[in-house]
Amino acid sequence: MSDQRRIIYVEDDAPSRLLVTQVLHMAGFEVVEAKDGMEGIRLAQELKPDLILMDINMPGLDGYAAATKIKSLPGLAETPIIAVTANVVEGDRERALTAGCDGYLPKPINVDALPDQINEFLGGRRERVDEEAERGYLREYSERLVDRLEEKIAALTRSDEMKSRFISIAAHELHTPITIIRGYVDILLEPNGPLKESDPRAWTMLEGVFNGVKRLHEIVEDMLDISRIEANALDLEIAPVRLAEVAERAVDLRRDSARRRNLVLTLQPMEHLPAIWGDGARIQQMLDHLIANAIKFTPDGGCITVSGRLAGRETHLAAPDIAPDKSFVELIVADTGVGIDPGEQDRIFEQFYEVRDPRLHSTSKTAFMGGGAGLGLAITRGVAEAHGGWVWVESESYDPERCPGTSFHVVLPVGALPRR
Repeated sequence: MSDQRRIIYVEDDAPSRLLVTQVLHMAGFEVVEAKDGMEGIRLAQELKPDLILMDINMPGLDGYAAATKIKSLPGLAETPIIAVTANVVEGDRERALTAGCDGYLPKPINVDALPDQINEFLGGRRERVDEEAERGYLREYSERLVDRLEEKIAALTRSDEMKSRFISIAAHELHTPITIIRGYVDILLEPNGPLKESDPRAWTMLEGVFNGVKRLHEIVEDMLDISRIEANALDLEIAPVRLAEVAERAVDLRRDSARRRNLVLTLQPMEHLPAIWGDGARIQQMLDHLIANAIKFTPDGGCITVSGRLAGRETHLAAPDIAPDKSFVELIVADTGVGIDPGEQDRIFEQFYEVRDPRLHSTSKTAFMGGGAGLGLAITRGVAEAHGGWVWVESESYDPERCPGTSFHVVLPVGALPRR
């Protein structure tokens, strides 16, 4: 069996696959079946076959595109791909050869001749198109690929719009019942209420309900904020903001979480920073997300530092479209955590993006390497940009053993905010 020639047959029609597979098996070939173009590409990469039979007219990724992709993969450029199709019209053969196929067999396949035809292609037979005709078919093929790409982009755009709409509707629908549940649980958990004394067990269980509802409420609020940011409708209550006070409140909210992890959470003095115009609650929310993120990705016993400074000339170079005569402040949340791979540093600000494999997700905002909804950094960027600022991350690499650390930088304008 070791000297058998291996053939991948890519065909969406099950009876056709069965017939051809039986014929080729009887002729001494090993046949691996693929039900569509994507599976054919995957199997070709894994198995490195001697030859590929490719049905052209398949739903989704058709045989033309699959053949083109396979020919571009390492180690497969010389693998013969034979087009098989029942749609025999003028130019079909030339289109298939232009897309990367090396031969063409019309359906219905002549089962008596098929083994000999396969051996010919395995022996080096190749069909070609003359250069002038190939140029014309190549132009046509390129136009078809562009049309397919435009259709795919339009479909993805519609899907993204539907996703955003669903998130917005779901968040609004969940907000009211969650608020009601949280309100009633708050009443039952009154420190001086009768339940704590009369039924301590029920009190403990209600505390669990409260913590779960509180977390659910935070997720729903984050979903609403993302919807507002996407719609450019994040309302800001503009007033003078003393960053030292806002940063202190944000740090105080996370001190218990840091203490439970034996983390040193330090707030450096910010009294030297000027007051800025902005939404204090939103800036605090932004810092809270960054501190929670630092706690999550810093091993027990590590350090997290929150600091601020007047932005220097290098900050303007980071955003060349900002007028150099404007004044800015820069807030920094730095940790001694596991770091972030440079290839991930732009993507971490995308909605729902998680650096870790989602299959390893463990829900927690502050447990080491715990998971979350993947919205905190997206909200941070949205709030910064709504204030006319920007945010970026600096980290040498991801290394959970050495822990190179990460620093997030948020730059905010001192003067009046841009009109939105």
